[in-house]
Formats: sequence, C-alpha cells, structure tokens
Amino acid sequence: SPRLLAGRPGAGSVGAAAAAEPVPGADRGPSGAAGSGAPRGGAGGGAPGPGPGGAADPPELRGAPGAAGRRGPGAARAEGQRSGRAQPRGPPEDGRAARLRGAEEPRLSSTTFALTGDAAHNQAMVHWSGHNSSVILILTKLYDFNLGSVTESSLWRSTDYGTTYEKLNDKVGLKTVLSYLYVSPTNKRKIMLLSDPEIESSILISSDEGATYQKYRLNFYIQSLLFHPKQEEWILAYSLDQKLYGSMDFGRKWQLMHERVTPNRFYWSVAGLDKEPDLVHMEARTADGYTHYLTCRIQECSETKRSGPFSRSIDVSSLVVQDEYIFIQVTTGGRATYYVSYRREPFAQIKLPKYSLPKDMHIISTDENQVFAAVQEWNQNDTYNLYISDTRGVYFTLALENVKSSRGLEGNIVIDLYEVAGIKGIFLANRKIDDQIKTFITYNKGRDWRLLQAPDTDLRGDPVLCQLPFCSLHLRLQLSENPYTSGSISSKETAPGLLVATGNIGSELSYTDVGVFISSDGGNSWRQIFEEEYNVWFLDWGGALVAMKHTSVPIRHMWLSFDEGRSWTKYSFTSTPLFVDGSLVDPGIETQIMTVFGHFSLRSEWQLVKVDYKSLFGRRCSKDDYQTWHLHNQGEPCVMGERKIYKKRKPGAQCSLGRDYSQTVVSEPCVCGQGDFECDYGYERHSNNQCIPAFWFSPSSLSKDCNIGQNYWNSTGYRRIVSNNCTDGLRDKYMAKMEKCPGKAPRGLHILTSDGKLVMEQGHNATFVILMEEGDLQRTNIQLDFGDGIAVSYANFSPVEDGIRHVYRSAGIFQVTAYAENSLGSDTAVLFLHVVCPVEHVHLSVPFVAIRNKDVNITAVVWPSQAGTLTYFWWFGNSTKPLITLESSISYMFTVEGMNTVTVQVAGGNTLIQDSKEIAVHEYFQSQLLSFSPNLDYHNPDIPEWRQDIGKVIKRALVTGIPDEQILVAVFPGLPTSAELFILPHKNTTERRKSSEADLEQVVEILFNALNQNLVQFELKPGVEVVVYVTQLTLAPLVDSSSSHSSSAMLMLLSVVFVGLAVFLIYKFKRFKVSLLCDIFSH
Repeated sequence: SPRLLAGRPGAGSVGAAAAAEPVPGADRGPSGAAGSGAPRGGAGGGAPGPGPGGAADPPELRGAPGAAGRRGPGAARAEGQRSGRAQPRGPPEDGRAARLRGAEEPRLSSTTFALTGDAAHNQAMVHWSGHNSSVILILTKLYDFNLGSVTESSLWRSTDYGTTYEKLNDKVGLKTVLSYLYVSPTNKRKIMLLSDPEIESSILISSDEGATYQKYRLNFYIQSLLFHPKQEEWILAYSLDQKLYGSMDFGRKWQLMHERVTPNRFYWSVAGLDKEPDLVHMEARTADGYTHYLTCRIQECSETKRSGPFSRSIDVSSLVVQDEYIFIQVTTGGRATYYVSYRREPFAQIKLPKYSLPKDMHIISTDENQVFAAVQEWNQNDTYNLYISDTRGVYFTLALENVKSSRGLEGNIVIDLYEVAGIKGIFLANRKIDDQIKTFITYNKGRDWRLLQAPDTDLRGDPVLCQLPFCSLHLRLQLSENPYTSGSISSKETAPGLLVATGNIGSELSYTDVGVFISSDGGNSWRQIFEEEYNVWFLDWGGALVAMKHTSVPIRHMWLSFDEGRSWTKYSFTSTPLFVDGSLVDPGIETQIMTVFGHFSLRSEWQLVKVDYKSLFGRRCSKDDYQTWHLHNQGEPCVMGERKIYKKRKPGAQCSLGRDYSQTVVSEPCVCGQGDFECDYGYERHSNNQCIPAFWFSPSSLSKDCNIGQNYWNSTGYRRIVSNNCTDGLRDKYMAKMEKCPGKAPRGLHILTSDGKLVMEQGHNATFVILMEEGDLQRTNIQLDFGDGIAVSYANFSPVEDGIRHVYRSAGIFQVTAYAENSLGSDTAVLFLHVVCPVEHVHLSVPFVAIRNKDVNITAVVWPSQAGTLTYFWWFGNSTKPLITLESSISYMFTVEGMNTVTVQVAGGNTLIQDSKEIAVHEYFQSQLLSFSPNLDYHNPDIPEWRQDIGKVIKRALVTGIPDEQILVAVFPGLPTSAELFILPHKNTTERRKSSEADLEQVVEILFNALNQNLVQFELKPGVEVVVYVTQLTLAPLVDSSSSHSSSAMLMLLSVVFVGLAVFLIYKFKRFKVSLLCDIFSH
C-alpha cells in the first residue's frame, strides 16, 4: 500500500524533533577493509535507530563503502550502501592528481594513540564535542554477530583533541557492557550511555563531558531516544515493546506516555507553532484497534488528556511532523489520500495532479516554506516524480519526472536527489531517460533542468570530446550517512559554490569508470581532480580540501589543495601504512583537526591518528586574500530572482579565516522574468513555454471554497517560485488576481463514513463526512437523513467539518441521504449503510435422512436473531464453489446416495462463522420418534457432543443382529429428551427394490416389537437405567422418491421446529447479557 515517508529523520531542524548529537561508529571488516558492521539501528530494528519519526540514533560507521544518507541539507533520507566502487588503477597510492607540487614528500603534524586491550573489538562510536571543546569520547565494542548483542565494551576519553586517551571502564563499572552513546544537542557537556539490553537495562548520565557518570536502572529497554530541541533535560524514549516514555530530568525518572506507539513516529513540539513546549506528537494505536494521530503534554498524557487533531484513523507509519507541516495518509478502497496541516491549521487534502494516483510518497524537504515531495505514480516501478508545493503544502506541481530510485540495505527507498548547500534553489537529480541515468541540475527549484557540461580537459590537459546532449557529466548523488566518509557528493554552507562529487563523463551514469570532479561556481563548470574514488573533506570554511583514497589496502598519505582542487600536494600522515576505517573532522567551523581511525592489521588495536593542519595555514587572512564571486546560471546573473555577490578566499591563499569570520553576501533583487514563475496547480507547461490548463482541470474549481461577499485569488496559471525575490517586471501579469467570489450552486456533493467503511456495528457511533466540490459553504443549507427516521439539518458547512455522528439502535440496511441547497440550486448524495449486530453462533438445521432426487429444506439458525443483513455461503457434498444467498434457508436436491456433507458460512460485518452437518441420502427409508424414561432428562446437559454419544448408546441397544449401517439414531436438542430412529435400506439394494422393502419391513417389525415391550434400555451410569419408548404417534410409512405424500416432509419440519426452538432457548439462556443488549437496541 502507499506510504508517506519523511525526509531528514533525526535532524535537529526537522519539525523541532531534535535528535541526539550524531555519535558515529566504526566497524572493522576482514583483512583490514571496512566491514558492513552489525545490523543495528534502523526503524523497528530492535536497537536505537533513526526513522521517519525523528528518533535519535548514534549511527555506527559502515566503513569505507558508506551508506547513502539524506540528499544534502533538508533532503530525503536514503540509507542504502553504495552500488559499487571503481577498481583502483595502478599501485595503491599512485592515484593521479592535478599538477602535483614537487617531488619531496612533506609530512603532516600528527600523533598516534593505540586503544590498548581493544584488539578484539570490532565496532567503535565516537563523539567529538567541537565548538571550543577539546573533548573526544570513544566507545569501542565487541559485537557478537551470532548472539546479536554486545559482549564487551570500553569507554575512552581525550581532553587534548585526541593526542592522548584515558580508559574509563572503572568509572562506568568494570562489569557494565555499553552499547550506545548519546549527546544532548543543546548541551554537548551532557552525555548518556546505554547498557546492552541483553545484560541489563540501565543508563549512565554525565554532565561534565563524560568525566564522571551516574548510573540509573530502567524497567524498560530503550530502542531509540529523541531529545528536545530547546530543553536540554527533556527526552523521549521508545522501548522495544513499542511504549513511549518521557523524562524531564535527563533520564533520571521516566513516565509512561502511551503503550502502542508506531516505531519512529513521535515528535517534539515546534517552537512558535505549538502552544506548549512539552507537547508531543505521536502516531499510536488506540483501544478501537485503529491508528490515530494524537498529541499530549509529556506529564499530562493520560487517555483523557490526549487530543486527536485529525478526527479519523490514519494509515500506519504515515505521520510526519516536519517544520511548519504535519502530514498524514489515509487509504480507502486501495487508494491513498494525503493530508497536510500548515502551521497547525486544520488538515487539508493534498492536491496532486488528478491522475498521478500515487503508490508511494516521500517528503523530501520542507525548507523555505515549501514542500518538495517524491511520488511514485501508478505506472512507475524504479523511478519517482518530483513535485513542489505552494507555501501551505496543499497544491503540488510537477518539477521533474522519472528520478532514479533504489533500495537500501534495510529496504528503505533511496531517491537520487541532492540539494546544494549554501545557495538556495540549486538541486541535482539523476533522471532515467530511455533506460539511461543522466544527471540534471536546476537553479530555480525545479522549474528548469539541464544536463551538466563535462570538463573541457582531462587531468593530463588533453581536450575532452563530449557534446551535449549526447554526452555530459554524470554524478553519484549519495551523501554518506556515515560521518567517517565524505560521501559521493558534498557541499557546505560555509563554502557556497564549491561542490565535490564522484562521477563519470559519457552518455549515462556509470558505477565502474569513475573519477572525482569539482565545481567552484555552483555547478556551472567542472574540473576533474582524481581518476579514482577519494573521500574529500573541507577545511577552514572551505579554504582547503583534504583527500584520502577510497581503498581497502593500507595507506599513509593524504592530498591537500589550497586552490579549490586545481593543484594538490601529497602528505604523509603516519609512518606505517594504516587500514583506514574512517576519518572524523573537527565539527567546528574552522575544521583544522582530523582524526583518522584504523588498524595496522586485522588483530591489532584501534589506532587513532590525530592530524593537525593549523601549521599549514601559516597566517590569518588579510583583505588582499579575498576576491568576489558572482553567482550565475550559465552566465545569467539572476538566480532565484536576485543577483548575489559572495566574498571568498582567493584560490591559493594559504591563510586561515578564523572563528570570527563572517560571510559577506551582497544581493539585490532582479526584475521578474518568465523564468521566475512556475505553472500553478492544474496547469502544464507546453512547448511554447506557456502554462495551459490540463485536460482534467477546471480553473473555476479553485473558487469552490469561496463564499459570496468574500474575495479569492484567481490564478493566471502561473505562480512565483517560493523564495524567489524578484520584483516588478512580469510580476503583475503573472500573479494571481483578487476577485469577488462568484455565487455557485452546490455541485459534487459526496457522503462517506469517516473510516471509509460501509458496515457499522449496532450501538456504535457512525461518523458521516459530507464533502462538496463547488458551492458557497457559508450559505448552503445541509440536511442529513440517517434513514432510521432521524434527520438533522444545518444552516452551513461549519458545524459538519469534523463529521456528523449518529448511533443506530437497530440492525439493517439504511439509506443515508445528504441534501445541500442554496439560492442557486441543490444537490443530493446517497450512501447505503449496513448496520449489524455481531453474529455469535450458527446452527445448521438439516434432516438427518433425505430422499435422493427430492428437494430438502435446509436452514441456518443464527444467534442473535436481530443481526441485520447477513450473507450465507452454502457448500454441498464435494462442491468447491459455494451457493450464496441472503436468506437463511435454502432448498437443495441430493443426487448421490450415501452420507453427504452440508456446510454453511454466515458473514456479518467483520465476523464469519461456520457450521457443518451430514445427511444420509437414500431412495427410501422408515422412521419413528423415540422418547425416554424421565430420569434421562436429569443427566442431559444439552450439548451436541452428549447427544451424539447418547445416540450411539441407543443404537447399540437397538442393534441385535441387524446390520449397523441400517440404523441411525438422532437425539434432538432440548428437553424433554427425544430422538428419531431411522431404518435405512441395506447398501447396494437398488436393483432388488421389492425384496429390500420387504427386508426393511421385517427389520422395522423386530425393532418396534422390542420397543413396545420396553425391552430396549441402557445403563447411563451405575444405578441409572434408561428405558427407550416409541412415541405415541402414527408410524411414518415407507418413504421413497416416487411417493406423492408428504409425511417425511412433516417429520422433517417437526425436526426443524424442535431444533430451532431448542437452539433459541439454549443460547438465549447461555448468552443472556448479549441477547438483552441486542434486544434493547432492536426495540
């Protein structure tokens, strides 16, 4: 079914659901290569992990291969591992770089520290406080893949930027096994450690950057944590058994908030939007079994204190709270409908193009008061279409078709879209065209896209023959979720215009023949810097680049560039080659220190190499070290409606900007041109660059919510791109015009139930929703007739926006009619609602013996009798297809002699019950009613099993020299105890009919003589003798298929009456309470 998924999980800016400081981890793979690591984390993964709910996770580094992360700032989350890696060319360290400086090998200032005693540990998690702090924390672990748990751990702490480390196992408890490390996003001094749940459930808390700890036991097992974006003491914890807990003292005390919360679908309040700072948004399963969107305060979350901002149930795992927006999904009839609330306003249905018919939807970005969404439409399998919304997130227009998608290791969807950091409006996307993947770029938020121009020359200075559109540059758009690798593409807010990416030149994207490319002008032009894969990091506001080869063999060199990749210098950072598991760069803005994690061999300790680049910058930058850079789009200076001029360091200036540096941007608005406007909802751009209404769209429909006397914005078919700052020019021509609301008669009236179902249980609330496509909502009278003699009316639509509730007191099918009328016309809508009282039991009433080729009446007796409209499914003999009726009785003719099985299933609402019986079918037979001495009634519990056993006892008492298959005894339900004796012909006697009839008469005479003389009796239990009598009724004559009389029918009808009456009395006695309830509703 379609799913609504959020982007940017776990980020502090996402819907104010601030996550813990990302505490990365490293896995050590075989032969020194980066390994895949333990399958920890992830939504519902049984360990702390991020998900669309924003639950914080300290992710473990997946080694050199990396995992695809979210697509740039505010882009969609994508976790999958890279699809492939280029094979190294030549010796391990002979990757060719642009114009290498000198032959002498310089060395970087570095120190190495070994985590002694942790050689067996195969995972590590690291936190570097940064921001004027020299503290680094490292948690190493031995993860047992067979047990699926951590068996050993060590905690290390450095106070000198990683030069030396102290082991803290004695401070956390020598026997304590730690599994995860969390850091408060608002106070980096506050640290939380989780013990491994396989051993104990406890947390360790530090308020001094991990110097000392206090241990607290828990009565639940934490799967993920979510820190408040403003209050450092407030935390949400999600347990392994789907319970949500809240703490307002940094985990010292916890309070249960809800017991059935969907994994990773809980969020903190957003400042400026939610009234209370401790409000929590959550998706939870309520007592009715449905999933709902709920809100409550952290200390006031009892059932009576919770609120439901959306009145109906929602799809599982569909709640997304992100920035100003809240998204939910509701599926009815196999089709998903999406709703959005902007700035906590009432929910509105999201409007995609009418025939997009989405199978899947991902919220990619909600930056700058606009929603970027990826939608997989009904005819797509491995691609998505990109849509962009208006400010309220309601009306979406197409931005780009057929964007490449893939699945990550945990089944998550990876969308190949990247938002360039530092400059608004620039996106890169990989689009599928004729089975080829090509990279496109936009400078106006998706209005216009073009291919990337390949570099003019290669690394050797030779011309590159690549002619658009047949050949272009293609990039991998996967940002590593693993903070120890740079990912296949990177850009920084602090270095606008600078992009580094892995890719290839050709007709399509390749994952084998790859190199590294760089752009210094926001993607307009590109240069190749390496012929193989490298991780590239930004230092000191982007003033320097450091590159490390992406390889599985040991290395000891890095490459540095101070001129935006035009030239590189090779430096050694360690004397002994190191298997590199990952690198962590100082998280501060200056970024002049790096820690490299690795080991010398598979069984050696973790080696931590601290690399200090400060000495390379030499001096502080002066005004002569800066130059201006004009942002442009292929020479067009106006980008997103303004001209921007940036001050940036000159390439080659080997100076430091420092912490107090502030970016200088000069901007001025441009005159609005056609490129500043995109097509409005319902309009499509044609070849003449004009926006024309789509075939399914009526422009007048935009005024349907408009009331007489009010004004509305009448679209011209265009809308200015959100965040575009252009002025004048075509603005007045293309901007929507304010007009008086036209009067309209009601049209397109619809009535439906809140949950989309047409079956309702008697005595329960039925909520009806009335929708109208056109008409004056404030001046249209609404009447709703429930079909049971009760109707309500309203002067306008305001009172019915949240639905109209009604309780039906009887079962049946009711015609519910909605009628809307104003001075200009009227409209009607009808719905047929099935109201049922749940069926609890069915008894199949059949004759015990039937005549072949003659109709037999069969009845299903259902309790309670006032259950409403039921459907009956009948199976006879060996038939595989049922007969279906709405009546509880059916007439059937058996054509095969012998024992025939009859099965009935009764469907009512969500209930399906069944009963089966066997019927003996013969050409002819005789029968007689039997009664018993009164003492049998005292021992009669009146249950089917007892009646079957008593029938067998009577049969044994009767059979004296008579073949067993010729006697059938059926005991009736109810009191006094009675039965019917059937004397059947001998098998295979059809050919000798007359002699068989004579034999049958002889058997009847023998049995009746014995019965009349009270010779038939049996011992029920010691001391209890029961005598069998012939009931004083006329003996039924011989019955066969040629007989014209109806004595057998009389006996069968009598049997049915006995059964029906007995069943009613029995079950009314046993189910008195439920029967009384249904009787009350039915009367």
